Amino acid sequence: MAPLPEKPMPTVEEIYGAYEANQETGFRRHLGGSVIGHKCERALWFSFRWTTRARHTGRLLRLFQTGHMAEARFVADLRATGATVQDLDPETGRQWALKDETGHGGGSMDAVILGLIEAPKTWHGGEFKTHSEKSFNALKKDGVFISKPMHWAQMQIYMLWSGLTRFLYLAVNKNTDELYSERVEVDPAMGITLNAKMARVINAPRAPNKIANSADWFECKFCDHYATCWQGVKPERHCRSCLHSTPIAGGVWHCARYGNIPPEYEIEGCEEHLFVPDFIDGTVIDATDHSVTYEMRDGTTFMDGVPF
Repeated sequence: MAPLPEKPMPTVEEIYGAYEANQETGFRRHLGGSVIGHKCERALWFSFRWTTRARHTGRLLRLFQTGHMAEARFVADLRATGATVQDLDPETGRQWALKDETGHGGGSMDAVILGLIEAPKTWHGGEFKTHSEKSFNALKKDGVFISKPMHWAQMQIYMLWSGLTRFLYLAVNKNTDELYSERVEVDPAMGITLNAKMARVINAPRAPNKIANSADWFECKFCDHYATCWQGVKPERHCRSCLHSTPIAGGVWHCARYGNIPPEYEIEGCEEHLFVPDFIDGTVIDATDHSVTYEMRDGTTFMDGVPF
């Protein structure tokens, strides 16, 4: 009999590798309602401008999939109580998609629900989440507003966009399968505030201010965009990192040189790409139609583009 292989077992590594090989580009086309509650508008702007690709390990990607798979069980559980649950938009046959007025902000509801025992005549949006034991216990103790403010903000902006006035937040403890539910009431003023924040981030031609004065700030150290924001690492060259491009109505990006940009070309950029100055760790000292020259913080000179 052949000896068993030493850990880590190659089968497990192969499974994780398959998840990593099949992950998407790492860039999200819209600014998500699920993140608009983030404290740092600069981080949101960096995400919208595709500053850092989201790249995850196979184990983490599988964990994300586990969360998505749990949604079907939440739907079945609610239907078992007698509630009517529409997890798909009957007009499209797909998940409920929501958009802001710019077309660049959006998100998706997990379900629309009628017939909850607590309020049988009121339509609710549905937000389904899986939690670790620590996170779940905090949720039970303090509620979603205190323990998960970004989830609460997500539901508020979804209510603004959809016209709903209530959401059901349904969560599960992944360790014990214990469930927690909470009905969230609309806060119209907060919805308007969050929607204005989204428009402000989307329409900002330059990066908003940093949330902190030091790279040691705890929220910064865990940010996906730390390298660009604090260490001067340039993002990839593509249309969204280029100073020629601007988001316009209808979810479209417009190039000052070539007109509206087909979505499939946004990630490619072109030979006339020039970085938005906020992506360069220096000060502009010269500029032409085709180049920008910077004095870098370390005293060197960097020319972006091609001189003519």
